[in-house]
Amino acid sequence: MAEKWTNVINPKSGWFDINLKEVWGYRDLIMLFVKRNFIAQYKQTILGPLWAIIQPLLTTVVFTVVFGVIAGLPTDGVPNFIFYMCGNIAWGYFASCLTHTSQTFVSNARIMGKVYFPRLVIPISTIITNLISYGIQIAFFLCFWAYYWLKPNSIIKPNAWILLIPLLIAQMALLALGTGIIISALTTKYRDLAMLVGFGVQLWMYGTPVAYSSTMVPQKYMNLYMLNPMASIIEAIRYAFLGTGGISGGYLLISLGVTVFILFIGVILFSRVEKTFMDTV
Repeated sequence: MAEKWTNVINPKSGWFDINLKEVWGYRDLIMLFVKRNFIAQYKQTILGPLWAIIQPLLTTVVFTVVFGVIAGLPTDGVPNFIFYMCGNIAWGYFASCLTHTSQTFVSNARIMGKVYFPRLVIPISTIITNLISYGIQIAFFLCFWAYYWLKPNSIIKPNAWILLIPLLIAQMALLALGTGIIISALTTKYRDLAMLVGFGVQLWMYGTPVAYSSTMVPQKYMNLYMLNPMASIIEAIRYAFLGTGGISGGYLLISLGVTVFILFIGVILFSRVEKTFMDTV
């Protein structure tokens, strides 16, 4: 009697050979990677997951002193501390996801060379792992936000845009995933890119309204400035929580379009490189 196989692994040769159904079938493996990543991240640390709170808190304090007090950059009337914390934790999630997904092939070459599984499992698990830390940071941020919001004569005015926060977080995750897997695909041949990731993320931050308000950008450059998809996301998050500044639906659509384009290119490159990366890593 002929054996019936439950799974058949076939060679892939096309440019777009990502089977999302197969990736979903490996969701248990994704969660195992999430657990592994989270434990490894805080293993042998004294404070453990508290670092998820300490890091953005220290960064916010530095931004408040340097950009708010010394440089005196305007924050649209909102207290400096809550203004910078709102932008910092959002940017921190994006930057962490991008940095870690950009190392997908190089950091996991050993396990990828031993057993088959959809390679997208690893960057997706990275996005989810960082989402756990981001959730802790948001809970921490909400404590400060409630304090400033409930103060007498508070200028903070949250609005209905706050309902879109989950969608904005999802867009950040997809943008980081797309950008990260593009870099991971290219670094299999060009290792110089790995050295430039940290520097590039830092430059990207200064091109995004994290340390300043977008109202400081001259109007004649605004359309060009908003081609940066993270600019609209950060501004929308701030506007939702703090009521400061403003956000255009058109700029958000541009941001979404750029995100989809980057993710599409990333998936194509990732699909192409995963077939041969073991020969070059």
